[in-house]
Amino acid sequence: MFAVFKTGGKQYRVAAEDVLKVDKIKGEPGEIVEFGEVLVVGGDSVTLGAPTITGATVAAEVLNQGRGRKIIAFKKRRRKNSRRKRGHRQEFTMLRITEILTDGKKPSQSAKASAASESAAERPAP
Repeated sequence: MFAVFKTGGKQYRVAAEDVLKVDKIKGEPGEIVEFGEVLVVGGDSVTLGAPTITGATVAAEVLNQGRGRKIIAFKKRRRKNSRRKRGHRQEFTMLRITEILTDGKKPSQSAKASAASESAAERPAP
């Protein structure tokens, strides 16, 4: 089963357990976020939205928040002794798609619980 959803002005085609990088959204690592703007849900039969599918959501777990590599914007006006150098680092969020839900169902919180148990297992015992 796959879905196409929209966030940050872009559209992403995803399936369960896919990992993708999107523009920064609110959420702490291990938290479950939902995307309600689902445009297409596919599998055995394809459902197209007009423009979105009501009751369909994509649930994802936030893996981490980060910043991309630096992009340099350099401008120079020749023979004028004028130049400008600006750097920019785009912020992003890494997501793991947990489930694609239809008919108004709510996401199961199993990913959040498993992330908490994994972080507890990583910490050394006192």
